[in-house]
Amino acid sequence: MERQASVTDVTIHDSAIVEDGVIIGDHSAIWDNVHIRHGTRIGSHTTVGEKTYIAYDVHVGDYVKINAMVYICAGVTIEEMCMISAGVVFTNDRYPRSMNRDLTALETSDVTEETLSTFVRKGATIGANATIGPGIELGSFCMVGMGAVVTRDVSAQTLVVGNPARAIGHVCICGPRLIDLDSAPPASTPLTCERCGRRYQWDGNQLLDISAS
Repeated sequence: MERQASVTDVTIHDSAIVEDGVIIGDHSAIWDNVHIRHGTRIGSHTTVGEKTYIAYDVHVGDYVKINAMVYICAGVTIEEMCMISAGVVFTNDRYPRSMNRDLTALETSDVTEETLSTFVRKGATIGANATIGPGIELGSFCMVGMGAVVTRDVSAQTLVVGNPARAIGHVCICGPRLIDLDSAPPASTPLTCERCGRRYQWDGNQLLDISAS
């Protein structure tokens, strides 16, 4: 495993497999039976839970929590402060088949021109046992409900649930739902999060943070 001399307080369980070329940031922890493939970069203050698999060349940011038994395939980028709950599965195949197009050999597991990239933006949460389709962008501080199957992009601070996942509301960056789309307030309505006190204005489509104003 490649490590910079300045890296400190990294915990790696004896049963974890961390391949050559992996970079792990300060104060991060890799728990039992994790497998991290070559070329992956893990940020600082990040936890990778037991029995998680992270494919090659994946990028994971700082202050990320990855729970147990998560499958992260090649082509995934997870930005800082994200929560990836237990059992989450990412996918990247446009045409998932066992055999190649000529039916002469197993299809390669390497990244090809048909591999789609997925981006999990800053602060997003993915609930337990959710499945994220290929080529998806999950917006900053969005929330994907447990068991959801995400087949299209999710905008910032949007709450999606179900199979296929559909938007049902909008959430504060600290978590609670502020907008229920079945009973959304009129545009320009001011809202305050009871958990953290942040103030927003609802413009009819998204939450606008007005805490500093």
